[in-house]
Amino acid sequence: MFTGIIEELGRVTSSEQRGENARFIIAAQLVTEDLHEGESVAVNGVCLTALDVSDHSFAADVSRETLDRSTLGKLQPGAPVNLERSVTPVTRLGGHLVQGHVDARGEFLGAEDFGGSWTVRIAYPPEIARYLVFKGSVAVEGISLTIAELTDEYFAIAVIPKTWQLTNFSQLQPGDAVNLEADVIAKYVERILSFSQPSPAS
Repeated sequence: MFTGIIEELGRVTSSEQRGENARFIIAAQLVTEDLHEGESVAVNGVCLTALDVSDHSFAADVSRETLDRSTLGKLQPGAPVNLERSVTPVTRLGGHLVQGHVDARGEFLGAEDFGGSWTVRIAYPPEIARYLVFKGSVAVEGISLTIAELTDEYFAIAVIPKTWQLTNFSQLQPGDAVNLEADVIAKYVERILSFSQPSPAS
């Protein structure tokens, strides 16, 4: 479990195909300080298991399912990635509950600068539309954000200078794919309600 508050901008140093799967090596300074083998770390919003942890890097194996559903399959050496360690019982929940389970890929449409803060527009696929609400939470590239505008094709989010500087947002180009994770509470509510509907009369 994560909060969507990015701790560090890491960088992919190696990408290796292993059959239908892949292994990445990611350079990092902060998240590796107390990261141990087998622990979870979010990479662009995808929950991965840290392997071969050193003071300055860690490796992660990525399955075909994750490569197909997320943007990780497009990562090349040198690519910047948003990193967050998993929460602990005493972590401040500064964002919202983020599982690191990507629901879909969206499209970065562009960012408008408003004197140091930015309004970012993200196109989303129809299958997650029902989970998005005005002023609700959404994770984009693992970043906990609030929807400031919502249309049938895209949502807009306000990005403060700190988030712009610390994450990969500043390096995205229009047309780039981004990882999207809807609020898990909305998904649980939908599931519960699907079992609470009265059965049709026989």
